[in-house]
Amino acid sequence: MVDQSTQSIVIEAPAERIMSVIADFSAYPEWADAVKETEVLEHTDSGAAEKVRFVLDAGVVKDTYTNVYDWAGDGLSVSWSLVEGQVQKAQEGSYRLQPLSDERTEVTYSLAVDLAIPMIGMFKRKAEKMIMDTALKELKRQVEGNR
Repeated sequence: MVDQSTQSIVIEAPAERIMSVIADFSAYPEWADAVKETEVLEHTDSGAAEKVRFVLDAGVVKDTYTNVYDWAGDGLSVSWSLVEGQVQKAQEGSYRLQPLSDERTEVTYSLAVDLAIPMIGMFKRKAEKMIMDTALKELKRQVEGNR
């Protein structure tokens, strides 16, 4: 797997609220511009989404793909990996939440994507950073806008 890119942002909300927005895949098309459709295919015994299909249109990259999710027991992190994709050969990602106070949380997003189409490493890292930057800003807007 290629090197991961990582970015962080501080969101004015408790970690539990942020994680509930991250876990609500059915709402992604409402606030994540590139996500056009989602479908939870499998749930864990506790009811969390375990396998999720996405339809993505991020301009240059359009893909239908499926990720499997691993939710940490402490409620402060989730990681995922690609199990099926059309344009992506691999995707590994995670959100890690670090409470700074009762109403402030630092969210760290890590992402590594390997595409089936050839792309120069520099451009791929730039695309990963743009995807992460957009995702974190959209997550912040969604969480802070729903107080």
